[in-house]
Amino acid sequence: MKGVEVTEFGDADVLDVVEHDQPEPGPGEVLVDVAAAGVNFADVMQRRGHYHGGPEPRYVPGMEAAGTVAAVGEGVDREVGERVVAMVDGGGYAEYVTASALGLFDVPESMSFAEAAGFPVQFLTAYHCLHGWGELEPEESVLVHAAAGGVGTAAVQLASIHGAEVFGTASTQEKLDLAERLGCDHPINYTKTSFGEVTDELTDGEGLDLVLDGVGGETFRESVDALSHFGRIVAYGAASGEPGTVDTATLLFGNKSVEGFHLGRAMERDPERIYEAVPELSEMLRNGDLEVVVGQTFDLEDAADAHAALENRGTTGKVVLEP
Repeated sequence: MKGVEVTEFGDADVLDVVEHDQPEPGPGEVLVDVAAAGVNFADVMQRRGHYHGGPEPRYVPGMEAAGTVAAVGEGVDREVGERVVAMVDGGGYAEYVTASALGLFDVPESMSFAEAAGFPVQFLTAYHCLHGWGELEPEESVLVHAAAGGVGTAAVQLASIHGAEVFGTASTQEKLDLAERLGCDHPINYTKTSFGEVTDELTDGEGLDLVLDGVGGETFRESVDALSHFGRIVAYGAASGEPGTVDTATLLFGNKSVEGFHLGRAMERDPERIYEAVPELSEMLRNGDLEVVVGQTFDLEDAADAHAALENRGTTGKVVLEP
């Protein structure tokens, strides 16, 4: 079978398509015939060698894969041919991947495999940043950075459905229009104006109740300043390449709080807590209350182009590979 390997840490051209032996499912696992694999910025950070605790080359990246069950391991109550999407600990950029049966979600017939591949990481991350960690209440204000990206499009929808006042940042009018269509009340072009000044004006100087930040660096620091008293920020990434830092005096005298969320580590520690959101999210997807925004799809052989597009901020929604 074909699979994409990271041959060494570096730019997108270190991705190489090679032949692998088809894996066999062990006890508690299934083999998935992959129809679509999600591409995440975490994959890019791993490839660069900037991902804390990430894999060492050579390895096959990919955290989520959608397709059909091709074989089942011992003790698994699944049938060959079932449509599923799986969260995997690497290996998704391939024609086949093994996955724990605990990390499988059913894919309704109404949903394409490309859409399904965009579900697990971004919607579970958005849900828990908003609710499990961020404790968002209806009518509170929330700022979503990169509101037209994978996690951003999920977070905007979930926050809007919850009844929050949603602010969102993006870099182009096209991305702002998408965020607004998904439920963003206040789209902000961060290349033309300060999101801190905009949110300060629109909240009458009170500040924001919650910020979701996957950028880090100066964006994180400005986001902390934009919080209200008793406001909180959930940091779930550092796409800028620089982790966010904060002066504890700012937290102390503003009664502000910082939470950190990492989906993979949270699943390792307490998978039940993470997976408890799946039934609710699945029902909203089936009912059409949520949509997975697929921005671009690439052939498996063009994984380097997919990574480059993501790094260049030239994408909206989810980037997907199709073997």
